[in-house]
Amino acid sequence: MPSPSRQHSPRERRPVSMRDVARLAGVSAQTVSRVSNGSPGVVEATREQVIAAMRELGYRPNSAARALKRGSFRTIGVILYTLATTGNVRTLEAIAARAAEEDYAVTLIPVAARTPEAVQGAFSRLNELAVDAVIVMMEVHLLDYSTVSLPPGTHAVVIDSEASEGYSVIDTDQADGAQKAVQHLLDLGHSTVWHVAGPAASFAAERRVSAWRSALAERGIPEPGLLRGDWSADSGYEAGLRLAASDCTAVFVANDQMALGVLRAFNEQGIRVPGDVSVVGFDDIPDSSSFSPPLTTVHQDFAELGRRCVDSVLRQMEENITEPGCDLIPTRLVVRDSTAEVPKQRSRSTCRE
Repeated sequence: MPSPSRQHSPRERRPVSMRDVARLAGVSAQTVSRVSNGSPGVVEATREQVIAAMRELGYRPNSAARALKRGSFRTIGVILYTLATTGNVRTLEAIAARAAEEDYAVTLIPVAARTPEAVQGAFSRLNELAVDAVIVMMEVHLLDYSTVSLPPGTHAVVIDSEASEGYSVIDTDQADGAQKAVQHLLDLGHSTVWHVAGPAASFAAERRVSAWRSALAERGIPEPGLLRGDWSADSGYEAGLRLAASDCTAVFVANDQMALGVLRAFNEQGIRVPGDVSVVGFDDIPDSSSFSPPLTTVHQDFAELGRRCVDSVLRQMEENITEPGCDLIPTRLVVRDSTAEVPKQRSRSTCRE
């Protein structure tokens, strides 16, 4: 057994080797290697003896060497454009949590610019990084996928419903969520629904715009107006000021942060929510229930999205398969106090005085 208190010379600076551990534990270097790799066939008493020696010497197994030996780095790469959006942050959080449950680490691979060349550069770096698979969080849907290709043999999941064929696609059902929002407002008796959309370059924003238009068209209602924001509360505030000068009684906002800005603009202009205008957001961020008033919104299950992405790439790796196709996660409408039936008499002009 290793002694509990071994003195080391101050000059002893070289890294502790596997042979050092073997010498202290009184076993072969091969046995130390087996313990390091978690291999079966080592007597428990011997395993404990080796681990004790590792701790005493401060030895850490070479993870890169172990990875090369077993052909796996136990690391998942995540390619993404930005962490400035709520959806990306919460999805990445869920990916990291699920990966950790399976004893995998996560490596972020940022894309410098919103161009096919920049994305291909990020994909090419996969060959230089110690990752076993990749999850691609594609924020921009106007990308020419024909110019982007993964290194041969790389297992991947793409969070984008319009990815090219051959990829495993997992995403929130953006269209379903937007339709629920618009239908809710129309069912309350509003004659039409305005829309504050996200940036035109965003896949999620464009899918929600398309669903908003379809929901209105299904009831024979013309589009009253489309305003654009950049996902921020400030851009929602600017859109809210424009809506305050219109005849809007109902607005579907493409995310909760912009909806917060809309609520602020309405409040400053003396427009009551939901007394004068009903507002629906999208995402159901943790703070949306604390807005004034609490926000009716579409709930996205980011935790489930992250879990499914990790489970999919791990299954592909384990079975050495690809899983082309699209897996959409349902949404649900969370009704709170920011929506109501159309008032019989509108008092907006009075409220602004």
